[in-house]
Amino acid sequence: MWNPMSTLPLGLRQGRVPNVWGVLGCCRLYSQSSVKPPKTPIKNSSATLTPQADKQRRKLKREKAILSKDVETEEVKWTPKEKIVYSASTTPGWKKDTSVPLPQAYSPEFVESCWYQWWEKEGFFTPEHHRKLPHAVKQTFSLCIPPPNVTGSLHLGHALTVAIEDSLSRWRRMQGYKVLWVPGCDHAGIATQSVVERSLLRKYGKHRQEYSRDEFLQEVWNWKNDKGVEIYEQLRKLGASLDWTRTCFTMDPGFSSAVTEAFVRLSDSGLIYRSEALVNWSCALESTISDIEVDSKQLTGRTLLSVPGYDRQVEFGSIVTFAYPVEGHETELCVSTTRPETMLGDVAVAVHPDDPRYTELHGKHCRHPFMDRLLPIIPDPSVEMHFGTGAVKITPAHDHNDFQLGKRHDLPRLTVIGGDGLMTALCGKWLEGVKRFDARVRVLDALTEKKLLRGSKEHAMALPICSRSGDVIEPLLKRQWFVSCEEMARKAIQGVEEGQLEILPPVYTKIWKNWLSNISDWCISRQLWWGHQIPAYRVSLPHTNTEEEERWVWGQSEDEALERAAAKFGVTMSEITLTRDTDVLDTWFSSALFPFAMLGWPQQTADLEQFYPNSILETGSDLIFFWVARMVMLGTELTGQLPFKQVLLHSLIRDKYGRKMSKSLGNVIDPLDVIHGITLQRLQEKVTEGNLDPRESTVAMEAQRKDFPQGIPECGTDALRFALCSYRTQGEDVSMSVSHVLSCRHFCNKMWQTVRFTLGVLQHSSEPITPLDQISPVTHMDRWICSRMLSTVRKCEEGFHSYELHAVTATLHSFWLHSLCDVYLECIKPMLSPQATENNESREHAGSLTETERRAAADAARSLLYHCVCLSLTLLNPIMPFITEELWQRLHLHDPRADVKHATSLCVQPYPHHSQLTGWDFPQEEADFELAQEVIRVARLLRAQCHMTKEKAQLWVVCTPAQCQTLLPFSGPIETLGRISGLHFHCPPQEGDIAMSTSAPPPPEGCTVGVVDNTCHLHLDVQQHVAVDKQVASLLERKGRLGRKLDHLIGRTAMPGFLEKVPEHVRLDMEQRITALKQELNNIEEQVQALEQIKQSKQ
Repeated sequence: MWNPMSTLPLGLRQGRVPNVWGVLGCCRLYSQSSVKPPKTPIKNSSATLTPQADKQRRKLKREKAILSKDVETEEVKWTPKEKIVYSASTTPGWKKDTSVPLPQAYSPEFVESCWYQWWEKEGFFTPEHHRKLPHAVKQTFSLCIPPPNVTGSLHLGHALTVAIEDSLSRWRRMQGYKVLWVPGCDHAGIATQSVVERSLLRKYGKHRQEYSRDEFLQEVWNWKNDKGVEIYEQLRKLGASLDWTRTCFTMDPGFSSAVTEAFVRLSDSGLIYRSEALVNWSCALESTISDIEVDSKQLTGRTLLSVPGYDRQVEFGSIVTFAYPVEGHETELCVSTTRPETMLGDVAVAVHPDDPRYTELHGKHCRHPFMDRLLPIIPDPSVEMHFGTGAVKITPAHDHNDFQLGKRHDLPRLTVIGGDGLMTALCGKWLEGVKRFDARVRVLDALTEKKLLRGSKEHAMALPICSRSGDVIEPLLKRQWFVSCEEMARKAIQGVEEGQLEILPPVYTKIWKNWLSNISDWCISRQLWWGHQIPAYRVSLPHTNTEEEERWVWGQSEDEALERAAAKFGVTMSEITLTRDTDVLDTWFSSALFPFAMLGWPQQTADLEQFYPNSILETGSDLIFFWVARMVMLGTELTGQLPFKQVLLHSLIRDKYGRKMSKSLGNVIDPLDVIHGITLQRLQEKVTEGNLDPRESTVAMEAQRKDFPQGIPECGTDALRFALCSYRTQGEDVSMSVSHVLSCRHFCNKMWQTVRFTLGVLQHSSEPITPLDQISPVTHMDRWICSRMLSTVRKCEEGFHSYELHAVTATLHSFWLHSLCDVYLECIKPMLSPQATENNESREHAGSLTETERRAAADAARSLLYHCVCLSLTLLNPIMPFITEELWQRLHLHDPRADVKHATSLCVQPYPHHSQLTGWDFPQEEADFELAQEVIRVARLLRAQCHMTKEKAQLWVVCTPAQCQTLLPFSGPIETLGRISGLHFHCPPQEGDIAMSTSAPPPPEGCTVGVVDNTCHLHLDVQQHVAVDKQVASLLERKGRLGRKLDHLIGRTAMPGFLEKVPEHVRLDMEQRITALKQELNNIEEQVQALEQIKQSKQ
């Protein structure tokens, strides 16, 4: 259910089903209110395929980029890492031994072992654990996982769904909510039946028809029990915190009872009815298939394709024109079609009533060349008379639009192609029993023989293909069960408009309304054995003609149906014979009941009372109609309530070339291959194991060779989840990159090393950690990191509440790397090192403090480091559950709060809230340190320009008195992070100002100069550390770059209309950039002159 391959509309109103040929581009010659008129009069053609042609053009362009040797792609480059295995003896389900020393480097295999089994055994993921939480609140959070097909294996689309839903579930659980996230699996009627049929044929050489229905179903259950649990293990590997005690399978007895109840209720209310209509038929499966299972294959012209059941390839992508002689006239009517075999079922020819060419033929007849019948020439305003011949062949039993025209004119419906794909007896003995595409050849030969064939040419078209069997879809006339959707759709629209149901992102609200406003009825019959057999019974009464209208009843059981039949037809039960419908229900019907059937509906269970409606439904945007809309419609109708309060839709995942990840393209990536790593050879083997078109296979394997020449590295679950959550999934599609996942693994290693350092600091100190609510920051840097931590907590709260997980990941990534590690940790390292008391660098952080004060500052820094790391791990836990648990369990031993010494898991700890950090808000320090960071950045840039590595030089900051006052408190961090040996502030006296007593003398000549802003310049004294010639060359190179940039900006300001057309704030910004560049160029010129003087003095 999770892998829709198409975006076709649902079934049409009574007597109508989706026009697959029409939707996919086989155009007709007349229009209806619900079908946009085609731009060609050729029957079943697709001469104008603007959207489809553009799609095909993009597809070919992407394939060309993959196959071309001239197009360079960014491959994933990596060095194999040593795999470290957790080797301690731990009984499955027991807590992991965290006394084992931490390895030197992060290893996913080491980190991810044992934790999930312990979480599951302890029941952390069940709502019953809620009562054990000290921070529990009286609120619930419930959702269901979009149930994957029991036949399938997870791909990155599933992984994205799991990453988002699990992050939200874990976050709410840590907030104290009673959380229920239900796992489930869809029985996937067609897919499962096809898999088992192939398995039986391979093992025993037997077809399904050689078994009884019960025998075959037993084989399916055997397969499901043997293979169907694999997907659950994959979900566990992804860390999904699902309540496995409530696992739900759509064919379980309880769920099956709910499906039967839903069918009976909807039938009783008249919302399910039986009608004859055209359906999407797969001759290979001998079943109706849903719209979601129809793929569109784009053909640019004549194409030979393999079709199930044919030894030879069949030609498609051509259009033929033939003539019908007009009875009693020396004239003919020419019509065109891409499916000439259907002409055996033609019952009329339609023309436009205002077409002057055919006015005299109205009411006349054409003679069918092969059948002993006349075809009336019918005037109908839906025919497009200005295109082609303006005459259209009408085949009501094999074309969706013809079916509607036939109803208007009361035309007969002649089925000439059977459900098995063979021509029927209505075609005559010369074609009866012939395969439909073999009949196509015979018809063309016969038309040629009768001199009625007028031509054949290549024709671009979209061919409807069954995604399950690869068969070409055949529209066939069948009596089926339908769900009437109009009134339920109106309520679904109303729910959104009145604010009862929120759809996120809001852009889908308009799409929701537009689609549901034009919804059509839904065909729910499937001619399969595996699935929910329709609980409807055909009634046979004594002394009645079997040719009379069908009589049907339904019920929870045959006994109930018998009672209903007796009451309905006024006879005794002994006079009635019931025959149950052999069809099963569309898989989407049962899936639409998931939000409430999983909770025990129709029984009034405790779960249904607590957790229905669900809090949210999160799924891919491509399921908004096929699943989400149906859940809303059936949920509202059957329970009287919307099934959930919010719908959160995420984008589709595409590969780096922009192609949707699809099994049919061979570009699907198994998330377990990213977690564990995989060789290129094995990736290629997976492609060859699939049933791909040869060209698609070639493209897929070449893309793998380009993208993964070394295979895919082991990245681990946490890195994959963090990478998936870091994409902006509410809106544009996700262009997935394994390189990005690999960078997230590097982030995991950064976390690992930070905690190893922190543990080392804690182990070398006998002082206890100050509790969080008692911490008092000592230095300006302490206050800065406190304020940054508070800002991070607030942004995480906002990100989770708005479901913007990419904002959460960006915030935490930035804080951990750029605030905690790059700045604060580097500043306090000298102070916290074992030699801190003897190390002068320790004073750089503490400033001019006494020894006692320095010790207090070191203790405060140690406690702050501990709490910042613990808070960060807790903030990250919903997204990265394994590594955060592993590291937190080790840090937790140092927790000063005695009442939580025996706390169990991080996943049930309170999620940080900004109210915990009262007194951590220091906005002035945050604002002031921005200038200090810019000074550090420019100082490092100057060192890099001078090719300095280990050497340290004196730095002069020439600035205003106000800037000096801002920077002075951060002198220590500037020295440490800027890697300079001494820091001096020089404030040139301005006219009327009093010179600052703290101002140092001016910098010496020959310094390298960098610009922070117009009033703050840095002078790095590198005379003793740098080769003059090398420095002069470097400065001249920089001068050239800046000069070109300055010329470009000046050129833009000189363009005509610059002052009038460019906004004032843009002009001011450009003027400031020009001034700064001129100042920097002037500084460079002075530096070069000074260095030349130094060079001359040394000679």
